Parts: sequence; C-alpha cells; structure tokens
Amino acid sequence: MNFFGIFIGIATLFVIGLGFVWVIRGERYFGYLWWPYVMGLGILLVVGSLFLANDWASGMVGAIGASLVWGSTEFKEQAVRAELGWFPFREKKILPPGAGTIKKWPAPHL
Repeated sequence: MNFFGIFIGIATLFVIGLGFVWVIRGERYFGYLWWPYVMGLGILLVVGSLFLANDWASGMVGAIGASLVWGSTEFKEQAVRAELGWFPFREKKILPPGAGTIKKWPAPHL
C-alpha cells in the first residue's frame, strides 16, 4: 500500500490551517498592502516546486506557495473584518516599500 497521498494530504491540510493564522496575524501587524510581495513569494514557491526532485519537498513547497497565494488574496478581506471588530485591530502597521503605488492597485479577490 502507498500511503504517500494520505500523508501529503494531511500535511497540506496542516499548511492550509496555518494559512488562516498567518493571514490574521500578518494583516494585524503588516496590513493588507503587503499582498503583492506575499503573492510573488507564493508564485515563486509554486514554480520552484516544479524543479524539486523529492516528492515530499515538491509537494510541501507547492502547498506552502499555494497557501501564500491564497493568503495574499485574503489580506484585504481580513482588513475589513478587523475594522468591523471581528478580529483585533492594530492602528500602527509596518508599511511595505512602494506603499503609495500599491494603494492604487486593486487588491485581488478569489
């Protein structure tokens, strides 16, 4: 029997679960303007997973990259939830480089 699929599925479920946590905390401390950097890192990880020979490493790097891409689309929605009082709100955020330009871009939605 080959249990690789079950194990990689459980590990991916764990990565997705951590994705919820890092989106909430990331928006709280950094703000939603970091979404292009997070999305870029996620895309790089997904593309990088294509070049890994080890199945475990490829699967986990791809799952982490996909979680980052998904999380980057959730930053704006999380900012709205925090402003509504559903999650803790922090007034002082760490702004990314190019924040003025990024504010003009529409935040992605899935």
